[in-house]
Amino acid sequence: MIEKMAKDREDEYFARQEFERRKKLAIEHEATMKKKELEALKKLHWMCCPKDGMELVEIEFMGVQVDKCTHCGGIFLDAGELDQLFDKAKNQGRVFAKILGAFR
Repeated sequence: MIEKMAKDREDEYFARQEFERRKKLAIEHEATMKKKELEALKKLHWMCCPKDGMELVEIEFMGVQVDKCTHCGGIFLDAGELDQLFDKAKNQGRVFAKILGAFR
């Protein structure tokens, strides 16, 4: 009877160990799949206009590289570019700085 209980506990221990191992593998697989999916989405949408999906080209505006849509003419800023434009505008004129300040 004691041997059977010990065997049951041993089987339960190994079953838990196997479950944890498989759970860890599943989490790693999910993370890999998410990373691949994000990379695929980035390739699909890279330098495409968020408004109409057309191509974006980089242009220089006040010394800052901004993205402009070849179709709708929309201007899109990457992280930090608005701050760069605001800093440059403060030195060049108050009106433009106030306009940019509304977007901060």
